[in-house]
Amino acid sequence: MREKILHKATEMFLTLGFKSVTMDDLANEMGISKKTIYSHFENKTMLVEESTMDMFWFISNGIDEIIALTKNPIEELYEIKKFVMVHLKNEKSSPQYQLQKYYPKIHDALKKKQFEVMQDCIKENVKRGMEMGIYRDNLNVEFVSRIYFSGVTSIKDNNIFPIQIFTMAQLMDDYLEYHLRGITTVKGREIINSIINSN
Repeated sequence: MREKILHKATEMFLTLGFKSVTMDDLANEMGISKKTIYSHFENKTMLVEESTMDMFWFISNGIDEIIALTKNPIEELYEIKKFVMVHLKNEKSSPQYQLQKYYPKIHDALKKKQFEVMQDCIKENVKRGMEMGIYRDNLNVEFVSRIYFSGVTSIKDNNIFPIQIFTMAQLMDDYLEYHLRGITTVKGREIINSIINSN
């Protein structure tokens, strides 16, 4: 039952936002009593925390599986973006923004974990791209991986990129292209163009 509650809560948080979903909503949606939820999760904060970490590990493992396919580094980033977009569902509720606003401690802990995982992933990606001659050979790997993380985090900031103007799908596409065009060689740009044209 605990897993079912966690799964349904995560789905609702992503669709409707962390603030918007109450324990009553969750109980009604699942056709169980609030008491049942509280027997597994002490309070909503605890449920939010477990739900974000659960989602984090799910996404993290999915990214590892994509990396294990050893595609070329440009294709790899497009595959990761696609995977993340499918599983982070509806951006209308801007869950990241609500998490930051109403659960800042959980948000900070999550961001720290995301940074650690993404750093390694992007550094490896950049090194491989340089070896293959599709990324420029004079890149500062440490700088590129950090600026990439910084950009991915910033585009989720509702104050800078309000959802009334930008859809998350468009932002992710634009940002990835912006990032890649800054680090690729002529050979790399041909790969980007063929991916964009095929989409």
